[in-house]
Amino acid sequence: MRAEIERLVEEIKQSVGLLRRHLDVEKSTARLAELNKLAEDPNLWNDPQKAQKLMQERTSLEDSLSGIGKVEQELEDDIGMIELGEAEGDEGVVKEAEAALKTLKKEVARRELEALLSGEADGFDSYLEVHAGAGGTESQDWAQMLLRMYSRWAETHGFKVEMLEESEGEEAGIKSATIQVSGHNAYGWLKTEAGVHRLVRISPFDSNARRHTSFSSVAVFPVIDDTIKIDIKESDVRVDTMRSGGAGGQHVNKTESAVRLTHIPTGVAVVCQAGRSQHKNKAQAWDMLRARLYQIELKRREEKAAADQAAKTDIGWGHQIRSYVLQPYQMVKDLRTGVQTSDTSGVLGGDLDDFMAATLAQRAFGTPGADIEDVD
Repeated sequence: MRAEIERLVEEIKQSVGLLRRHLDVEKSTARLAELNKLAEDPNLWNDPQKAQKLMQERTSLEDSLSGIGKVEQELEDDIGMIELGEAEGDEGVVKEAEAALKTLKKEVARRELEALLSGEADGFDSYLEVHAGAGGTESQDWAQMLLRMYSRWAETHGFKVEMLEESEGEEAGIKSATIQVSGHNAYGWLKTEAGVHRLVRISPFDSNARRHTSFSSVAVFPVIDDTIKIDIKESDVRVDTMRSGGAGGQHVNKTESAVRLTHIPTGVAVVCQAGRSQHKNKAQAWDMLRARLYQIELKRREEKAAADQAAKTDIGWGHQIRSYVLQPYQMVKDLRTGVQTSDTSGVLGGDLDDFMAATLAQRAFGTPGADIEDVD
């Protein structure tokens, strides 16, 4: 077997070994058997919240264990194909199997990163907010593009996306929006995206076809359940009601069903208008407020994540985490890790995995951010 292939095989084997140790396969297998037994209990769903957490844990363990087994089997198959191809002098078979090994290495790398999602809230569902910066219609259109990008990323990865609040722009786009992304490790992945995002393009709203720079910010915080207690004094919260905005049925703009809660000591404010009733929106808004305050507490305890998770920052020059240039050339560049690509349509269509993976690895291994130049 040629040296390059041997090196590739050895790297995959080492990664699999790390995954097995991290997961503690023997212990996880025993826990999965226990969860499968609990799932057969007909009284399980008498407590829906407990049942849901149990099923999520079972699904996560099944995916991790079966994933390792699948990688090991594919590695064995690819090695067998290479040995067969070399014995028969079939270079085509060898090259095909080598390509399969390279794909397998990427899959193992992804699973290694996912194994690093062991933060206190990484496994939770996530709220994601998008806010347009200064610049009127330009920034509002950019905010809507970002919202579409994250929605597509989530849907591609099998996450459920629910719109909780949307404030439309005057001419186009949105001033702000909040979505809930539900699925295993949703917060763990999306927390890497918090910050200011910069767009450079020929403006579709400029009759002189000039280049414009726009900014929008993204805030990410975990959806928490009743097992995490966040005490909030009602006297510390101002409740405002308003008419719902955005597209909707006949109830929109006729009843004051939208609710805004403002936590006076911290200045944190949340808005919900997804439901038709004020009561439902108020309950959802309280959940969102508790989640925001929990995220603030997480930031205090997680120094490495603090800068990236800051809920409030200037939406403008010098604060961006990523730049998206569409004119005069095509480039998306992350200013924390240096990862870049010319496939701007792919990124705006939700292909964000490389950016997220690089940021996760940087945090996990404590790699200091390099002095990375922005793109013009």
